[in-house]
Amino acid sequence: MAQIVLMPKLGQTVEESTIVKWHKATGDTVKKGDVLFEIETDKAVLECESFYDGTLLKILVAEEETVPVQSVVAYIGEPGEEVPDAASAPVAKPVKAVAAPAPAKAEPVKAAPEKVFATVATPAPAVQASVAVAAPSAPTKLFISPRAKALVKNKVVNAENIAGSGPNGRIVEKDVLAYLEQTGYNNLRIAPAAKRLAAASNIDILEVKGTGDSGRIMVRDVETTIAEQPKIMSKMRQIIASRLAQSFGQIPHFYVTTSIDMTDLLSYRKELKAKDVNLSVTTFILEAVVMSLEEFPIVNSSTDGVAVTWHSDVDLGIAVSLEKGLVVPVVKGAQTLTMEELQNQMKALSEKARTGRLMPDEMSGSTFTVSNMGMFDVESFSAIINPGEGGILAVSSTLEQAVVVDGKIKIRSMMKVTLSADHRTVDGTKGAEFVKALKSKLEDIDLWKSLI
Repeated sequence: MAQIVLMPKLGQTVEESTIVKWHKATGDTVKKGDVLFEIETDKAVLECESFYDGTLLKILVAEEETVPVQSVVAYIGEPGEEVPDAASAPVAKPVKAVAAPAPAKAEPVKAAPEKVFATVATPAPAVQASVAVAAPSAPTKLFISPRAKALVKNKVVNAENIAGSGPNGRIVEKDVLAYLEQTGYNNLRIAPAAKRLAAASNIDILEVKGTGDSGRIMVRDVETTIAEQPKIMSKMRQIIASRLAQSFGQIPHFYVTTSIDMTDLLSYRKELKAKDVNLSVTTFILEAVVMSLEEFPIVNSSTDGVAVTWHSDVDLGIAVSLEKGLVVPVVKGAQTLTMEELQNQMKALSEKARTGRLMPDEMSGSTFTVSNMGMFDVESFSAIINPGEGGILAVSSTLEQAVVVDGKIKIRSMMKVTLSADHRTVDGTKGAEFVKALKSKLEDIDLWKSLI
């Protein structure tokens, strides 16, 4: 009996996923552990492997299609075995997708997807349901004569811009000729290679601005036009846009900035490194944030506008920038960790984020986030609060500056931090007290000596 391949459910918040690439085609032999397809959730791109040996009998969900989790996406079985069509595919009992263990030392691979096992199960013939597969919308019918169609193709223009004068608005050859005359097409100078590239890329040559001699349209001009065409954002980018727009539109942000003297802390770090204790500046900042959130739990709280939720744990989000967008891996229960444990977890999660191996549950549930741009020579910036949190801290670069210390001008290593807080739960004074406490902790070397 054919085996059902289901869209895995990866994480409590993932409701649907998109198949971005099939690694097997219908009729291909499949062995247990072979990668069947790649999926994109709102947080990551992941590889899905087969649980079974057999033949890929039928694919129900094509590339770039989005379906709910636990939807039937394919069948694996014996060659020639009959399988239901998409409209009558049975629903199997949900089986939790299993993540393949990561190697002990993962080589950094750009945008490498995580491997997970595709959910498969034996179909239950008595239970049937429709697979939730979005049906493609039917294209608008274009009425155009064969001669007009051939002329449009030869001239590389868009027929949808041409008004038809034939029966029922049909576009005929004279309409195309009139359009070419009206738009000045006949005066264009087009390089043959540019024309071929425009045709292959479905670019209307009239949209291309020529930069060659006397306005001649060159290949580079077509390439520029192609680059300027609107491109659908990745699912991750769409989710980022949606959530941040929601956050900025619904959460009344206010901002508090302070400058922190990091000179003494940087000197103390050098002392620690000489003793083979290697703690990063980020680790000190995160530990100070954790302690300050415990001191001011309202900043670690969240609200839906009606009720305030207090969080007993500091589940600390750490913003990590990737080529495809921003992800926020979460260190759960950060207040229970030593500084070394905090640093190790932060490094492990950041590495998984950069190599595409983060699981959805490792990017959810944060109560407060830190966004550190210290490595980019940034003097100051403000961050947008992640939905479901009460605040986010923007950490800028540590820069040498002339400051007044005890009435004298001295060169000190200064770092600006900006708290973005939800004004529905955090008053301005509480926000100011929070950043003041953070500043005090980072400048208190005796505190760090007592902790390390």
